[in-house]
Amino acid sequence: MCGIIGYLGKRPVKSVLLEGLRRLEYRGYDSAGVVFFEGERLFLHRVKGKILDLDESLARLEVRGEAPGLGHTRWATHGEPSETNAHPHLDCAGEVAVVHNGIIENHQALKRELLARGHRFVSETDTEVIAHLVEEALSETGNLPEAVRRALLRLRGAYAVGIIWRRDPGRIVCARNQSPLVLGLGEEEVFLASDVPALLPWTRRVVFLEDGDLAVLTAGGISVFRLDGSPVERSVQEITWDASRAEKGGFPHFMLKEIYEQPEAIRDTLRGRLDPESGEVHLDDAELSPDFFKDTEKIFIVACGTSYHAGLVGKYLLERWAGVPVEVDLASEFRYRSPLVNERTLTIVISQSGETADTLAGLRLARELSSRVLGIVNVLGSTIAREADRVIYTHAGPEIGVASTKAFTSQLTVLLLLTLYLGRLRGRLSPEEARRLAGELYEIPGRIQNLIEEVHPQLRDLSEKYFRRENFLYLGRNILFPVALEGALKLKEISYIHAEGYAAGEMKHGPIALIEETVPTVALAPREAGLVYEKMLSNIEEVRSRRGPVLAFGTRGDQALAEKVSDFVGLPPVSWEFSPLVYTVPLQLFAYEMAVRRGCDVDQPRNLAKSVTVE
Repeated sequence: MCGIIGYLGKRPVKSVLLEGLRRLEYRGYDSAGVVFFEGERLFLHRVKGKILDLDESLARLEVRGEAPGLGHTRWATHGEPSETNAHPHLDCAGEVAVVHNGIIENHQALKRELLARGHRFVSETDTEVIAHLVEEALSETGNLPEAVRRALLRLRGAYAVGIIWRRDPGRIVCARNQSPLVLGLGEEEVFLASDVPALLPWTRRVVFLEDGDLAVLTAGGISVFRLDGSPVERSVQEITWDASRAEKGGFPHFMLKEIYEQPEAIRDTLRGRLDPESGEVHLDDAELSPDFFKDTEKIFIVACGTSYHAGLVGKYLLERWAGVPVEVDLASEFRYRSPLVNERTLTIVISQSGETADTLAGLRLARELSSRVLGIVNVLGSTIAREADRVIYTHAGPEIGVASTKAFTSQLTVLLLLTLYLGRLRGRLSPEEARRLAGELYEIPGRIQNLIEEVHPQLRDLSEKYFRRENFLYLGRNILFPVALEGALKLKEISYIHAEGYAAGEMKHGPIALIEETVPTVALAPREAGLVYEKMLSNIEEVRSRRGPVLAFGTRGDQALAEKVSDFVGLPPVSWEFSPLVYTVPLQLFAYEMAVRRGCDVDQPRNLAKSVTVE
């Protein structure tokens, strides 16, 4: 949510800022802006709308631009989307420029103080108070890093900030607290950004700041301090994944590219961790050992959105094969109730970005209650990755589309690995059963690859039939109930069609009232053992008897099911454990094709952000 880019060096600052912002578009935004030096003054330019609008309006202005400079994409929190509320923000004199991600919780109190002392505010944002606080501190110190440090000590809330001062053109000062910020190191140049993809055109050498860090950037390098002024060392890391993976690669949308990347992403998640011949799982890269799980009597899974749906699948897996009770909580609810968490509890937090604010708060609550915490994240060096006791990376690579696809299936893959590991560790899974499951899991990427190629044309055709409908009901049972929830979420978030996922057995307890000829039902009805096939057939009959159209996803060759429904998509037979992986992918493709038919912005759906780093 929101994006930051900053640059200090000899490259054309405008082009660096604009290119960096383009690579952060996936985070979601409603306005954009840049600030840089033009001679001895700061030049500020902002627009409501897209980066293309910013680029085109800058092209009409006769400005060359010099570093240092800052750029920002804003997703509105305080104040409506507008040019005035867009970042960067300036102080009264137009000499201090600030970009900010996060929320300043005490901004109203600070604003009242500043107004009483004669400061002039022009926006409705919480961010503008930072510029005025730095302005005041500069009048006392004349030193930008010290002024920023003093200003930050007044703030309560989450922030990642980048700040420049007209009278100190050789430095950028930045800091973070509960909102991600990464620095990039080049030859006599430095960068800052809210996420790694913004830096990849120019450098792979990065430094991840931690909460409470303040960094001073000069062309010669970086210096990092804590807010008490003490210096601290942060290690330089090398980003190894290919920058081209953050590009569309010939696909019309990032989302479609990432759907097609899922076999590779699952293989990457499995690589080095699964021995399909012995059935053994090795999680050495996560520094996991049997001692970490010792005395675990209960597991809590805490997550939001798509990651929450992955957690629901994990509950079915872990309870069946590891024999441990599992509760799954929406992170935004977990943190505000009184969970019975203690030292015999393992808390698993799941987040693609590793920066999800509610999930991070859930992690911290669990630790306060003496629980061990295991993170499942995709982003190297993210806050959850650093604060969890252990972390398993999904290795999905950069996911640019706002609607999660390969991150979800990679999370499911990690949960399957963890289930196999704990099942063997706790003696609930025999060596023979472990070998069977590991062998089938090893084959899943190839099966999904074939599945995508087989069903995508059919789903494209079906979207022509259904794209004008405004309401859908998704039904699943057992381990496919969370997949029904995820399928409905995908449809609503990118096509703006109202869709609800339900456990099929609950249909008679309310949703059946919605069934009519204009409301299609998507039914997940595999024939394989453990997936309550006969029960799903009964639910489908209930829909058909009320003239509701049914689009069924079931086992290839199931003629009995095909004859009962309006449309049938046949999928390869699959064991209970792996059905969520196989049935998720066609639902993603269906949602994608529906959104394309409706002319929606697939990669950047309205009102949504990729990384929800505020409550």
